[in-house]
Amino acid sequence: MIRYGLVCLLLGALAWGQAAAPTATPAAQAPASPSNPAQAGAPAPNPEQPDISKIAPDQAVITIVGVCDNPPADKSAASDCKTVITRENLEKMINAVAPNMPPRARRQFATRYADALVKAQKAHELGLDQGADFDEHMMIARLSIMSQMLGQSLQKKAADISDQDIQDYYNKNAADFEEVNLQRIYIPRQQQPSAAKKTTTAAGKTAASAPKDSSAGEAAMKAEAEKLLVRAKAGEDFDKLQAEAFVVAGIKTKSPTAKLGDVRRSGLSPTQVSCMDLKKGGVSSLLSDQSGYYICKAGEKETLPLDKVKDEIRGQLTSQRMQDSMKAVTASATITFEDAYFGPAPPPGPRGMMPMPPTHQVPNSGPK
Repeated sequence: MIRYGLVCLLLGALAWGQAAAPTATPAAQAPASPSNPAQAGAPAPNPEQPDISKIAPDQAVITIVGVCDNPPADKSAASDCKTVITRENLEKMINAVAPNMPPRARRQFATRYADALVKAQKAHELGLDQGADFDEHMMIARLSIMSQMLGQSLQKKAADISDQDIQDYYNKNAADFEEVNLQRIYIPRQQQPSAAKKTTTAAGKTAASAPKDSSAGEAAMKAEAEKLLVRAKAGEDFDKLQAEAFVVAGIKTKSPTAKLGDVRRSGLSPTQVSCMDLKKGGVSSLLSDQSGYYICKAGEKETLPLDKVKDEIRGQLTSQRMQDSMKAVTASATITFEDAYFGPAPPPGPRGMMPMPPTHQVPNSGPK
C-alpha cells in the first residue's frame, strides 16, 4: 500500500469539519413517522439519496485504477494495479474523522480522499516521503492527532453524567434555578452635555454652560437616583421613572422598558444579583456600578423544576469536568522557555494544549 503517513498528511489539509453536522438534540428531533406517511402528509423519501443498507460491508464503493502498492514502471503495459476501498473501509475513516457526517457529504469526502491517494502515489514516486522534512511533518502530525484524541477521550468521559449527578447538582444549586419577574430602573452616572443648565448671555440669548468637570454632573445624577428611589418605594410606575431618568441625564433616545421579565441570577451582574432575594413587591436599595445606578422591584418568583433544566445542568457538568480534566493535564508538567531565544513572555493566561500547525484529521485505518 502507498505510504500511509503521506496520505494522512494530505488529508490533514482538508476541512472535514465543514462536512460534519452537529447531532440534533432530543427536543429538536422530529417525532417518529406514522405507519402510513402518505396519509399523514409526510414527505416522500428523497430519490437522490441512495439506500446504503443494500451495500454489503465488503462491497467496493471506490475503485482507483492506476494506484496500488507497487505500480508498474511501464505505464503503457497492461496492469491490474488498482486500489479498492470497501464500504467498511470508508465508514471506518468517516467514523474516525467526522462521526456525524451527513450522508450527503460522503461523496465529497470520498472524492477528496481518492484524490489524496492519487497525489500520494505521485509524491511517493518522486521520493517526497523520504528524508528529514517528511519525518518532521509526520512527527508534528502525530503530536497533533494524539492531542486531538486525548481531547476526544476526555470529552467522552466528561459527558458521562448520571441522573444522580444531575439531581445532586440541582439540589446544591437550587438558587441558580430561581426565576424572578423583575423591573429595573437604570440611572446613568453622568449627564450628557445637552443636559447642562442654560444661562442667558449679554445679548439675551440662551447658551448651555457645561460644568467645569464631571463631578457636578455625577452629583446631579446621584441626587436624581435618590429621588427616584423614594418614588419607586412609594409605588410609582417604573417605566415612568425610567423615562424621567433619561430626561435628566440628557439622553435623547427613547428609554428602555423597565420590565425585564423572568430573570435568573446568571442574567444579572454581581452588583444587581441581590435583587433576586427581594420578596414579591419589594424594592431594592440604590445599587451602583461604574456605569450608573439601579433600582429593582421583584414580582412573582419560582424555582424551575428539574425536568426543565436537566439538559442545562448536563451541559454545565460536562463543561466543568472537561475544564478540570484539561487543567489536570496541563498541570502535570512544567514548561520553561528561554527568553533569550523567544523574547519576553506574554501576559499570564490559561495554558492550553500545545498549539499545532493546521489540524490533521486522520483516519484510523486505510484501504488495503
